[in-house]
Order: sequence, then C-alpha cells, then structure tokens
Amino acid sequence: MVQICGVIRESIVDGPGIRFVVFTQGCLHHCPGCHNPQSHPLEGGYPCSVDKIFAEFQKNPLLQGITLSGGDPILQAEELVELVKKVKDVGKNVVVYTGYTYEELLDMQQQRPAIGQLLDNTDLLIDGRFEIQKRDLTLRFRGSSNQRIIDMEKTRKAGQVVLADV
Repeated sequence: MVQICGVIRESIVDGPGIRFVVFTQGCLHHCPGCHNPQSHPLEGGYPCSVDKIFAEFQKNPLLQGITLSGGDPILQAEELVELVKKVKDVGKNVVVYTGYTYEELLDMQQQRPAIGQLLDNTDLLIDGRFEIQKRDLTLRFRGSSNQRIIDMEKTRKAGQVVLADV
C-alpha cells in the first residue's frame, strides 16, 4: 500500500505531456513556501494499493506517463517500485520529484536498494529542495532555480548527471 495525499488525473504542469500525478504522503524536508504542506505529515493521507493507482492510470490512453510527487516519494520507494515498473511495462514514462539531490539518493540506495530500483525506472528526476529565495515562476516543472531536471537515461549512460532539455 502507498500512503497518498491525493492524485490529479490529468496535469500538464508536473512533467512533459498529459500526466497522471500521485502525491505521496510524508516529507521530512518541510521547505518554507512548499506548495503541498498538507503532504508533509507522515501519518496523513490515506492508503491506496498499487493495483488501484495503476488501474486509474490506465483509464486514460492519452496519458504520456505518471508523475510521483509529494510529499517526497523517496520515503515510499519500496512501495512505488512496483508501480513504476507497471507503468514502464505499458510503454509510458515516469517522472519523480524529490527534495533529495541525485547525489544524496545514490548514497541512500546503499541502505535502501529500492531507491536505486526506483531511479532505474525513472525517466526524469526533478531533484533538490524547494528554496523560496530561488523561486522562479518562469521555470518549467520546478519551483526554484536550484532544482534540476535530470535525464535519467542519459545520466545512466554517461555515469554523471545530464540535465534534460525540456
């Protein structure tokens, strides 16, 4: 079961194309100015099965993919790996938002292998904490200029961070 804060069935602001967005519950960053503060408490939200989320996702053939936001999806990497694999199996893409940096995630996967599995099935990773002093409303798919949009396929091939051209 995934603890979620909510979903948006069609979004054009949470990654490229029309996307199904899952807002996971729980975030340890508590960034000042976060636009989803209701998703911060670990005990909030409601449980939802991966099968139910995937079934809802599959109802719309126009979707380009799924976006995992939050909260911070990394806190539930173990539960979300199954979901992203199902999405990839039907030829759709995966965008993951996290307050952790990619480099932090690489360190964290040593203790939590599911983080690595989640990254292996991610197409775009938007990383970094929201910094209100770097807020920029002109940026696509992110709230502050310190956050990066990482092309995960190119990053895996290059062995270093490659920013996406979106």
